Amino acid sequence: MMQSMPDRKLTEEDGRRSLAEHIVEKANAARLKYGLYIDADVISRMLDDREVVRYPTGLRFDAEALQKGEFAFAQPLGSQPSEGFCLFVHPWFENQPEALPLLIAYHIPVINYGDTVVTREETELYGATLLGLEIEQYYQALCELADSIPSS
Repeated sequence: MMQSMPDRKLTEEDGRRSLAEHIVEKANAARLKYGLYIDADVISRMLDDREVVRYPTGLRFDAEALQKGEFAFAQPLGSQPSEGFCLFVHPWFENQPEALPLLIAYHIPVINYGDTVVTREETELYGATLLGLEIEQYYQALCELADSIPSS
């Protein structure tokens, strides 16, 4: 007769670890599907791929929804995620296509899982994994991009 395992309560740490594993898995799957070089065109196609970005997401170069110092913000278009999102990207980056994969990738986990579930750590993990960078490299690149936005 098989001996039963004692009931183990899952902790918040278990949930965070599981989410991180899932995020890495999804980023790697997107990387395999789209190739190792992800440029502005590729990341734009990813926004239309429901296997990569769970909900419809449009891209708009407009600082209207951004707070001071923010490079982008995923604004829900309704009360349900299925209604979609508008990813507002600071207009400073409109003519900097090389920056778009970094900026957009950061917001994909927020769109997919919600801003109450993911933290900065998960968004950085996703972006770094998707783009084939170390987390610290990715973080530093984002900081440089955010710092490059001119003060108005």
